[in-house]
Amino acid sequence: MTRKINYENKVIIVTGAGSGLGCSHALEFARRGARVVVNDLGGDLHGDGSSSAGADKVAAEIESRGGSAVANYDSVENGEAIVRTALDHFGRVDVVVNNAGILRDRSFAKMIDDDWDLVYRVHLLGAYKVAHAAWPHMKAQGYGRIVNTASASGIYGNFGQANYSACKLGLVGLTKTLAIEGANYNIKANAIAPLAASRMFETVFSEEQLSALKPSLVTPLVVRLCAETSDETGSLFEVGGGWISKLRWEQSQGLKFNPSESLSAEQIDAQWNKLCDFTGATHPLSGEDSLRHAFGNIGLTL
Repeated sequence: MTRKINYENKVIIVTGAGSGLGCSHALEFARRGARVVVNDLGGDLHGDGSSSAGADKVAAEIESRGGSAVANYDSVENGEAIVRTALDHFGRVDVVVNNAGILRDRSFAKMIDDDWDLVYRVHLLGAYKVAHAAWPHMKAQGYGRIVNTASASGIYGNFGQANYSACKLGLVGLTKTLAIEGANYNIKANAIAPLAASRMFETVFSEEQLSALKPSLVTPLVVRLCAETSDETGSLFEVGGGWISKLRWEQSQGLKFNPSESLSAEQIDAQWNKLCDFTGATHPLSGEDSLRHAFGNIGLTL
């Protein structure tokens, strides 16, 4: 029997919810009974300007369907104000979906500090600020769900996106640490690397491709990860076009040298192929798992 996921009495913050993925998330959470803070600064793709139109439109659509929503136009850098909107209107905050994002694509050689700083402030600092403001309230109530929006660019890298990819992989590290620190308080944190039609992809994919990459094919995973019954935490998922996959780190068997003897670059070079051979690879789930080989090689245990 399929278990019904609902969000009655839950308060959800979705950043960047004025269009695209964020809009899809907000509408679906509301359809399932959530009270939604529809956050969107209303700037353009490059982070310039502001407008209340996007957030107002989505909040109004939720209300017209019989749901409950409030628009918020603060920058994600002002996470405290976004969370305060949830508390002032709905009295609590249960879920944060950090979705807001911009692009400042430029090859690394031509990148300027403003390109780096603005992308960092929206993606990584912004996610930190909103989650950090919500954190004490989640701890106090013994419940919280956080989804951070990473990217394939962060996982694999991409030409012209040194700023974007660095921040997106940084969100994965943030997610994993929040999962560890939130474990005792029933706070679950996960990250997604979505592929969906949005203004970010309008110059990359054809109209036919964009029409197939519906945001509504990403949102169900977010809804599942944020469910009260979900135990999933500290995980990273790729999702888009009706396909969903969970990713994990892979560690080769590696090389072992006598730690009491000197080690040279030439010794490593001589066994380079073995070092990079993933036959019999393991999949560490924590820093402790990852360090077992090194500690074992020096005769210590963790």
